[in-house]
Order: sequence, then C-alpha cells, then structure tokens
Amino acid sequence: MEIGIIIAVVVVVVILLAIVIKIYNGLVVLKNRVENQGAQIEVQLKRRADLIPNLIETTKGYANYEKGTLEKVTELRSKVLNASGANESYQASNALGKELNRILVHSENYPELKANTNFIKLQEELSDTEEKIVKARQFYNDTVTKYNTQIMMFPKSIFAGIFGFRKFELLEAAPEERESVKIGADTFRF
Repeated sequence: MEIGIIIAVVVVVVILLAIVIKIYNGLVVLKNRVENQGAQIEVQLKRRADLIPNLIETTKGYANYEKGTLEKVTELRSKVLNASGANESYQASNALGKELNRILVHSENYPELKANTNFIKLQEELSDTEEKIVKARQFYNDTVTKYNTQIMMFPKSIFAGIFGFRKFELLEAAPEERESVKIGADTFRF
C-alpha cells in the first residue's frame, strides 16, 4: 500500500512539473516572438534611414529646396540610428516620417525634382518602407497583445510572476499623428 502512495505522489509531481515546464516554455516562445517583432520594426526603420542620404543628395541638387527640412531630416535620422531604446527609436522615427512626408509634399513645387528618376525611385521605396513599418508595428502590437494576455491569465499569471515575465507596452500613435490632417484649398492643383 505504501508503494502505491509513493507512485501516485511521484506521478502527480511529474504531471505538475510537466505543466510548469509547458507553461514556462510557452511564455518564453511568446516573449521571443515579441522581441523578434520589435527587431523587425527596427530593420524597417534602419532601411528607411539608409534611404535618406540618397533622398537628401537627390533633393540637394535643387538650389531653392528647403535647407532647414533637409537638416532636420539628417538630425532625426541620426536620432533613429543612435536611439538608446525601442521607445526612443519609435518616437524619433515618427518625427522622421513627418519630415519625409514634408519633403515629398514640397517636391510638388519642383517639377524637375518630381521628374527625376532617382527621386521617383526613392519616393517609391520610401512609400514601400513606410507601409512595411506600419504592418510591422501592427504585427508587433498583435504579438504583444497575445503575450500580455497569456501572462495575465490564470494559472499562467502565477508562473509569469514567479519567472519574471513582464508586460510589454503596445506601440501607440504619437500625439502629432493623432492630430487631424489640414488640407488647404490649394493642396490639389490640376
């Protein structure tokens, strides 16, 4: 009879240990997915930053182009590349995106620039990269939501606390991105 109790206790302990291992490994997988998605955003931000010197060189050739805008883009590119953390990088990236849009909008005033093959190709690549950044951020937020949900659900929340799994923050729109877009009467010229 004693041996039967010992075997039953060992079986229960092994089952509980297997459950703990499964929960822990599942949380590790989700955490790694979140970190991977953050890295994917960084890859796209770097791609955009790498395109900027070419865009600046292409637009510099047009003497009357806004020097201040080009300097601001260069400064923000540096901030993105030298950011100390993901949040700082995302904030600098948002500001950079705004300045890049400014260049593309102002290019309308320079017919020679608009017709420049290099500028058109860079504009297309930047547009493609911006789309990839948006998709990467969306996928990151989806992955973070799944991870955060798992570490908050019982009984995983107990083990998440014991093993030090912490909540990740979602990427949110910057305050300037929440503002409504102002379109003037002269915005669309035909």
